[in-house]
Amino acid sequence: NDQVICSIYLLAGNTVYVRPSFDILKADYMGEINHTFVSEFLLLGLSGYPKIEIIYFVLILFMYLVILIGNGVLIIASIFDSRLHTPMYFFLGNLSFLDICYTSSSVPSTLVSLISKKRNISFSGCAVQMFFGFAMGSTECFLLGMMAFDRYVAICNPLRYPMIMSKVVYVLMASVSWLSGGINSIVQTSLAMRLPFCGNNIVNHFTCEILAVLKLACADISLNILTMVISNMAFLVLPLLVIFFSYTFILYTILRMNSATGRRKAFSTCSAHLTVVIIFYGTIFFMYAKPKSQDSIGEDNLQTSDKLISLFYGVVTPMLNPIIYSLRNKDVKSAIKYLLNQKSIH
Repeated sequence: NDQVICSIYLLAGNTVYVRPSFDILKADYMGEINHTFVSEFLLLGLSGYPKIEIIYFVLILFMYLVILIGNGVLIIASIFDSRLHTPMYFFLGNLSFLDICYTSSSVPSTLVSLISKKRNISFSGCAVQMFFGFAMGSTECFLLGMMAFDRYVAICNPLRYPMIMSKVVYVLMASVSWLSGGINSIVQTSLAMRLPFCGNNIVNHFTCEILAVLKLACADISLNILTMVISNMAFLVLPLLVIFFSYTFILYTILRMNSATGRRKAFSTCSAHLTVVIIFYGTIFFMYAKPKSQDSIGEDNLQTSDKLISLFYGVVTPMLNPIIYSLRNKDVKSAIKYLLNQKSIH
């Protein structure tokens, strides 16, 4: 016996939408409603600001195209130019592939919602989107830590570098990053999607971001919070410690160099990676490491800022990665020029 319940919510200024919940809610009624099962979610996005949605559509579309082209060129260059067959560029190719997968799991649906006002996403679609977002984010944290360790060995132990960073080692390091990120995402996603969601299916975000979805659960989420704290320690703090100590030793080694040319070259090889680390960790730490208990329903400005910050690390950072690495790296620029010249000759 399904109850007839109506979901009423405010979107796009003063327009009130009333949506029968036949297609949203399926209730087990046994004297009273014990659990309510949501079959789809509604992504709020920037529906409260309809006049700027078209601006965001153009900006996000432009950034997405840059992500696909820039990261695609880096992947092709790292594969076909033998000069880039080194651990550093292997990790960079993985990072570019990861950025394409990460944005492709969320940006197309965001663009559709901005232009067509179609904001609903199925329960299973939300789970898939959440899985890819969390998996790619976790993997990127580990990859950035691996890249910092690679730079540490290259600068602080150059004679032992070929032995320490052999092909077997750096392929294994990348594989561990992808596998651990996938396992972490499976745990977090399964714990989130097994929760009951009672009535409210409006996700105040562009995508099915895990923190926004957890706010809708009508059950104890202490286990989710505990596992997320453990995840933050393993995938945010641990790689950041590796990066910090790696660059501490790198800086110490660079300052001891007698050659000014050697110091400039060492700084040049590390500056691009360090810039990406600062941008990525700065935004993601603000989102996932700050206290969430202070976020109340009435704090619209805070929620809007969270969504914009999420957009920043979810779209802007993957767009900046190939730009930073190509503009600050002579090897990448020469490889791209070489490939373009080969294509023009053929």
